[in-house]
Amino acid sequence: MKKSFGLLVGATLIAISGQVAANEAEEIGAKIYERAFGRGCGACHDIASNPQLSALIGAGKLPKDQFAKVLKEGKNGMPKAVAAIMEIGPVKKSGYTEDQAIDAVYEYLKK
Repeated sequence: MKKSFGLLVGATLIAISGQVAANEAEEIGAKIYERAFGRGCGACHDIASNPQLSALIGAGKLPKDQFAKVLKEGKNGMPKAVAAIMEIGPVKKSGYTEDQAIDAVYEYLKK
């Protein structure tokens, strides 16, 4: 009885810690979108003439690897963004790597 209770408690704690990590990543993703380049990604990507990132990602038209490549290398009018992303306070504070930060903003945009 005690052993099964211990396993149940352990599994519950693991599930809760996973949810906390997911919530933190979503919050950091939101901060990246709001603050990158000092004005936020939406300054360009929430206007009709530019790619609507959340719509493209939600529709499966912008895979994560392509999204990451554009953030790292730039494309057309989109400058390289990784350096700007890594300078955002919550990203620095979290200790995220470039790939973790990109994953966080991608997951935020997916929702």
